[in-house]
Amino acid sequence: MRFTDEQREFAAAVRGFCSSNCKTLQQRDALTENGTLANSPVVLDKLAGLGWLAVSLPEEYGGGGAGMVEEVIFLEETARGLAPITAYSTGLTAAQTYLRYGTEEQKRTIVTNMASGKLEAISLSEPGAGSDLGGVRIKAELVGDHYVINGQKTWCSAAHVAEHILLLARTDTSGSKHQGLTLFMVPADIEGLEIRGIETMEARTVNDLFFTNVTVPVSSVVGEVNQAWRHLMRGLAVERVIIAAMSLGAAERSLDDVIAYVKEREQFGRTISSFQAIRHRIANLATEIAASRAFVYDIAAGIDAGEEDNLSTESSMAKLKCTELAKATALEAMQMMGGYGYAREYGMEEQVRKALAPPIYGGTNEIQREIISKNLGL
Repeated sequence: MRFTDEQREFAAAVRGFCSSNCKTLQQRDALTENGTLANSPVVLDKLAGLGWLAVSLPEEYGGGGAGMVEEVIFLEETARGLAPITAYSTGLTAAQTYLRYGTEEQKRTIVTNMASGKLEAISLSEPGAGSDLGGVRIKAELVGDHYVINGQKTWCSAAHVAEHILLLARTDTSGSKHQGLTLFMVPADIEGLEIRGIETMEARTVNDLFFTNVTVPVSSVVGEVNQAWRHLMRGLAVERVIIAAMSLGAAERSLDDVIAYVKEREQFGRTISSFQAIRHRIANLATEIAASRAFVYDIAAGIDAGEEDNLSTESSMAKLKCTELAKATALEAMQMMGGYGYAREYGMEEQVRKALAPPIYGGTNEIQREIISKNLGL
């Protein structure tokens, strides 16, 4: 698609911000305590001050009032610029559910938080329920005018830095496994909730959550009681485009960095960019990225045109393609950089580590292939 002048200016401004604030490893280390944090309050505060956070969320609740195209621009450029705001996308995904089904107070709280640089989380998975969310077992029992929550959740991104957790819990066991599920807005600092980090190959991002007699009022229910499955099935197109946009930006960054490297690195008396094998590998990656970028923005424009409910197949394709492409680009770039691809100084090893998780979260790519094949009538 063709950007408007305003959209081009926005993309350039976000890219310029990242270049000024996050370009070098030294800058990013200073913002993230030497790479141990996935989110920088300093960067989030600056972005909030510029009015760029929650850019696609409604103005009436404190958002920017723009469209999904503008949000994709922001996600793409901040991922490309390595801005340490990983949890922003998690909150953005949660906000879609609040906006569809939440109360006016819930909507205003979440959107205002997002726009001001505060983070939000969503907790669906459990030790025995990942791709199959019908297997959720954590219980929320109605006692008077409150719900009492007991059980464990896992792989919850950003819970340790979030204001609230959008929690999926079981409120009824009398029906099928997809019935009797309810969403709750739970303060992250509530009594009885233990948030315990899970060690991974990245900076701390994901957590185990342990609920012990956590008590929340009936007003914390998001949407209808026992209807969470139906709620969650709507809005998936937006979630998948969010992930696709970030992965697109990550792929672009890997390509940017490897191009810069091969132009400078010399072997056999000439730069390695002069070797046809290198040039053609880069040309292939650039072509894949360009095609994927056009696809993602086409879907974003469709969402802005009110076609979201008809974009299930395309959004799954975009999530599948872009997350696989980010991984492939980082690995190819590492190979072309040789030993320097493994060195922290050059940044590609971080790109590889970051590219491994997106094919798993937000619905694994195996699940995306199932959705695509079923929508094709197979």
